[in-house]
Amino acid sequence: MATVRAIIDALLFVSEVPLSLAKIKELLAMYTHGEITAALEDLREEYAGEDHGCAVVEVAQGYQLRTKPEYAGWVRKLNKMTPTRLSRAALETLAVIAYKQPVTLPEIIELRGVKSGGVVKTLLEKRLIRIMGRKEVVGRPILYGTTKQFLLHFGLKDLEELPKIEEFAEVLGEEVDVAGLKKAIESPLPVPVGLSDPEGEQIPLFEEPPAEGGGSEAGGEVAEGEARGEPAGPEAEEAPGD
Repeated sequence: MATVRAIIDALLFVSEVPLSLAKIKELLAMYTHGEITAALEDLREEYAGEDHGCAVVEVAQGYQLRTKPEYAGWVRKLNKMTPTRLSRAALETLAVIAYKQPVTLPEIIELRGVKSGGVVKTLLEKRLIRIMGRKEVVGRPILYGTTKQFLLHFGLKDLEELPKIEEFAEVLGEEVDVAGLKKAIESPLPVPVGLSDPEGEQIPLFEEPPAEGGGSEAGGEVAEGEARGEPAGPEAEEAPGD
């Protein structure tokens, strides 16, 4: 007869997403809370041994069976053609957003020193970052932050687990500009210019303003790219793969 420990082991092995304690308890309703948590702890201790290449980790508000960091090189060798691979520019932009969030595109460009519109679009498409609202300054630029998918991608329980940038650069597994990233992340954000009329008309969050000349004041049409929250302007012309 299967034990609670063996059942949880099987569930963690086949699940593509972290399993929350609530979900595990729902699936194993015949077992008590104490039996389930004890089984999880037993599994964590067993997989922590040197004979296992995987570990039971708590990530993104759930539990998941993941490969240990020391075997990352072997895993990358197996999956070197993975479609989720990110370019160096995308990884560096993602790091700036992760450590400085919530942050706007102009601020990202200022910190990195290069155009980043196309890269931000790529990160949005891969759901590694999300739109968090708008900054209450002139122009009300969109604010970006990381997602739960970001935590999953890098094996983090929450943002408090973000390591020092030098350590995170190793996790990225690419030849990123560590010195440049460190300088960008330690630099203060540009001083914003406040709204001259904070009580004036407000633009709804998660929507771009009407395209210039795109209709009446009552309800002009929004450009297709803007409706999706994609960056506009010269920066958006940068190749998505940057």
